[in-house]
Amino acid sequence: MKRYVLLGVCLLPLAVAQQKKVVVVGLSETEIEELRRAAPTLRIVPGVPPRAHAVTAVTPDSPEALEEKQRLLKEVADADGFIGGPTREVIQAGKRLKWVQVLSAGVEPYLYPELVSSDITLTNARIVASPGIADHAFAMLLALTRKLTYFISIREREIWERKPYDLLELEGKTALVIGAGGIGSHVARRAKGFGMRVIGVDPKEFPPNPLFDRMVYPDRLDEVLPEADVIFVCAPHTPETEYMLGPAQFERMKKGAFFIAVSRGKLYRMESLLKALDSRRLAGAGLDVTEPEPLPKGHPLWRFDNVVITPHIATQGDGEMPRKLELLKENVARFARGEALRHVVDKAKGY
Repeated sequence: MKRYVLLGVCLLPLAVAQQKKVVVVGLSETEIEELRRAAPTLRIVPGVPPRAHAVTAVTPDSPEALEEKQRLLKEVADADGFIGGPTREVIQAGKRLKWVQVLSAGVEPYLYPELVSSDITLTNARIVASPGIADHAFAMLLALTRKLTYFISIREREIWERKPYDLLELEGKTALVIGAGGIGSHVARRAKGFGMRVIGVDPKEFPPNPLFDRMVYPDRLDEVLPEADVIFVCAPHTPETEYMLGPAQFERMKKGAFFIAVSRGKLYRMESLLKALDSRRLAGAGLDVTEPEPLPKGHPLWRFDNVVITPHIATQGDGEMPRKLELLKENVARFARGEALRHVVDKAKGY
């Protein structure tokens, strides 16, 4: 019996050494505990002390932050996986990293050369925030088509005045959805619910989809822009999509169309949008994303009463975190078993 006990004691360090380690940043202790229950064979540790609100980066603004940064880099040094928003130093310190899971859909802030050229598998949280973003896109559109921006502005004056307000219906109008992925497909679903005709623009080959009446590649964007009553910008920011909507594209937009951007501000030229609004080619715009961000005080965009601006918060919603946690739980379980992970990013393409 003693011999078996001694053998177990001798094998314990080996078992610990072979146990995969995953460092987590940006989740609460309760959420980390859920990940541990989903993958009990993993050693899941917080990179910094968990807080009540998620944080995805450690910045050296204070002695405490510097101490947390050093702790994080030490934890990552022997980690197999990382969940959160990695800094470049994290990737450099993680010599054993095989997997990085970011907590957002966009990965462009994390595409460091050391990560892109490595064998590390990068996964993101695409789709989990898409329902809220699509809701937000239509909230901005309806605020414009039903003139809610005007009615909200006069509420304090207690004005009740029935007269023609030139309100618009969405039934029968055409929505152009640029980017038919997670966000775009949810936008298309809502557009169909409003009785709209939907055209999708995406570089991928899609099978027939009832959410889209027509699909075109990005090189046909200029052909379909004049058909659109509403343009929804839902594509990720990549070298191919950067400023894909410039002067020529805004000139081709239908007079009286609406422009709704909910993915990234660098997909459209701000000066071209301002010109289209100034000339009244566009009837209005709804923008959750701009370039620059944050939009500075005094920027000319603030002066338009037919523009709805929100500070890049369309991802927020009561369903986002539960869906994200389910994705993380599945991926840690898959990582523990050595299975293929969900939402793998093509690091060369950036999505």
